[in-house]
Amino acid sequence: MPDNTSLVVAAPTAEHHGAGLGIGENRPRLSWLIESAPDGWLQRSYELRFRDAAGQVWSTGPVDSAESVLVAWPDAVPALASRERREVRVRVRGADGSRSDWSPGLALEAGLLSPDDVTALMITPTVPELTRPALLRTAFDLPAPVTRARLYITAHGLYEAEINGVRVGDEVLAPGWSSYHHRLRYATHDVTDLLAEGANALGAWLGEGWFSGRFGIHGGRTCLYGRHTGLLAQLEVDLADGSRVVIGTDESWRAAYGPITSAGLYEGERYDARAEIDGWSRADFDAAGWQAVQRVDFDAATLCAPPGPPVRRVESRPPHQVLTSPAGSTILDFGQNLAGRVRIRVRGRAGTTVTLRHAEVLQDGELYTRPNRHATSLDSYVLKGEGTEEWEPRFTVHGFRYVEVTGWPTDTAPLDVTAQVLHTDMRRTGWFASSDETLDRFHENVRWSMRGNFVDIPTDCPQRDERLGWTGDIQVFGPTASFLYDCAGFLTSWLADLAHDQYADGTVPFIVPAIPVPEWTPAWAAALWGDAAVLVPWTLFQRFGDRGVLRAQYASARAWIDLVASQRDDDGVWRHGRQLGDWLDPAAPPEDPWQSRTEPYLVAQAYLAHSSRVLSLIARELGEDAHEEHYRRLADDARAAFRRTFVTSGGRMTSDTQTAYALALRFGLLADAAAVAAAGERLAELVGKDGHRIATGFAGTPEVCDALAGTGHHDTAYRLLLQRACPSWLYPVTQGATTVWERWDSMLPDGTVNPGEMTSFNHYALGAVADFLHRTVAGLAPAAPGYRRLRIAPRPGGGLTHARARHLTPYGRAEVDWRVDGGTLTVTATVPPNTTADIDLPGLTTRVGSGDHRFALPWPAERGGTRPA
Repeated sequence: MPDNTSLVVAAPTAEHHGAGLGIGENRPRLSWLIESAPDGWLQRSYELRFRDAAGQVWSTGPVDSAESVLVAWPDAVPALASRERREVRVRVRGADGSRSDWSPGLALEAGLLSPDDVTALMITPTVPELTRPALLRTAFDLPAPVTRARLYITAHGLYEAEINGVRVGDEVLAPGWSSYHHRLRYATHDVTDLLAEGANALGAWLGEGWFSGRFGIHGGRTCLYGRHTGLLAQLEVDLADGSRVVIGTDESWRAAYGPITSAGLYEGERYDARAEIDGWSRADFDAAGWQAVQRVDFDAATLCAPPGPPVRRVESRPPHQVLTSPAGSTILDFGQNLAGRVRIRVRGRAGTTVTLRHAEVLQDGELYTRPNRHATSLDSYVLKGEGTEEWEPRFTVHGFRYVEVTGWPTDTAPLDVTAQVLHTDMRRTGWFASSDETLDRFHENVRWSMRGNFVDIPTDCPQRDERLGWTGDIQVFGPTASFLYDCAGFLTSWLADLAHDQYADGTVPFIVPAIPVPEWTPAWAAALWGDAAVLVPWTLFQRFGDRGVLRAQYASARAWIDLVASQRDDDGVWRHGRQLGDWLDPAAPPEDPWQSRTEPYLVAQAYLAHSSRVLSLIARELGEDAHEEHYRRLADDARAAFRRTFVTSGGRMTSDTQTAYALALRFGLLADAAAVAAAGERLAELVGKDGHRIATGFAGTPEVCDALAGTGHHDTAYRLLLQRACPSWLYPVTQGATTVWERWDSMLPDGTVNPGEMTSFNHYALGAVADFLHRTVAGLAPAAPGYRRLRIAPRPGGGLTHARARHLTPYGRAEVDWRVDGGTLTVTATVPPNTTADIDLPGLTTRVGSGDHRFALPWPAERGGTRPA
């Protein structure tokens, strides 16, 4: 008899949404997790049941399918209409005959799916004050008790909404940064409990943010998308008498300027509490003296619901220590480089100004702000002098570990400052640990760099006048990011902007959302960066099983590859234009990060071959047979041209560098097994000649350890991975780093900051090797898209006696833990329900079903022991 009691299915989810309110899809794909099941359990069928607000029910009946991730909306079930609400439940049957009960329900509610649903106008103050956020408000009466209320809201700029004096929602820096002329994300809030029969008020703070504030490098530019900020809000209230009241932003609203005297993402925020307007968002407030507002041109067709979570405060951290600098300044060390801002609690005399200056590092014991470049990162608060006052900026974010505090009234209040960590509120899904504390700290540094740079878009650094969505950075880091956090919705949104901002000829901008940036605009076709159009969607498919993102980005991916293919010379080689090559090769001079030891066109050709092959695989997944053959031939031609041009008759690369061999090996560019073996040997020799120090930049760094391990040079890979001398992954850890650096030597061994103008201490790209920790050191990897089949293949070495990786896959928790003790290698593995795993251990290969597994194998002493010298 099947064991039905142990089969439990969780509530379904829709697309990549954490919750089902205000979604933008009318036929969302559905997923479900099996919370518990007998060992080896596989799904045979599922049944979905839908119920609408009126009680009508639709059921699919049993559907013979093993699919449980991003399952298509049933054809027989009507699509959602705007504002429509449905509850969805699922139950499953196993191949063993087991059957679950119905799952808990998922409440799905569509947002505004058509521009015709929007009746509100985009408004702004009649007399705008640049850099100064405004307050906007309206009052209204509700003639009956409220049964249901939704606020749909967004802005050209940044907003925070209030109803009857109460903050709406908990997101910050909303609505985030998108390619505003193409996509403007709006939020949906259930505000039923904030409204009441009778008098009510709706208001919002409105700041410039990315829309019209200063942004970009070399000081940046203002008004990148328009000169005027704007607020768009539509409050829809259903009343007990059956009527509906709609309150939207229009020219009847009023505006004023409040206590925020200036706010910029780079500059910081200045707040004068003496100018606060008490009760401004309450119904009984008299706004007769406020100024009028004006309508701003706006295309409602750009509105879209967000496919992922918003930015939120995700953590609060007290200072790790309070320092007094040699010059006598008070500096707070929060013990962690992060993206966020600080919250203060202070009391003192009216007019006292507390100033907060932010930086990532100290030099000679003082706050060192040169890496901030033109981002002043200065917040100030003027006290109103009425008891204990609490304040946190609204419309700025900083990258910092250290905060210099001046003006604190120490005679009346103790220093009370906490760091508020901000980033997109993604669910953590990945963990790694080992017997090497330094390696573990490095992995934690990678995670913190992802957190600090996943603030609505994938940025390059959170501290300086940049913070841009560089395509190359996320292209190399995508696999690591997809292990550490559920970033599928986040990156799906960013990829939509990439497709919108892509040039008509197929050129992919260096940064997305694309803005004019000196030296980088207009963009040109550059390998590794432009390849994000192909490789990031492929990563999302491999890690999350999302075939939909392949379809959504397919035209963009093809446009990129078709452009590159058209730029090949008569030898079939992509030698067109300026290539960035192995960006940030450690041998490059500080002022010339593109001056790598590896020929730029070698890197470009390698990427052409690799991305063409991946595009052929995408075409196959999408059933585009003619395209699959076309791009497969293109990939074959590009590989052949690579060998003719960049591989000598003796088997050496024309650029005899770590990166050249790593790319040739990892991208499958060599002719045969003998050539692969020879390239692996040469790569290992080069690493040894470099003293087992890293000699790669953006192109080679994600690949070099895998290239070594893939050709049997595990010991060399471990010596490179665990190197502590500069340049290496662990050198920054020995220098006290808590995030990954932009340069291998952002801080020099003498404690001074690298003299290069481009120096960040929070930059995830070189942390892409963390995926090697997950897949090879710990041994947990997907063997089929979305981890439908796992590969469990740890490769112990480097003197490590233990390593563990845990990942919350789309099917549930997967884990690998290995230990070497007393001549035995013990591997334990957890395989989630409805999946299988390929076990590949030294001396053992097999396939297992779901459940917990343990393997004990002899482990010769020479394989363990102490770390290699």
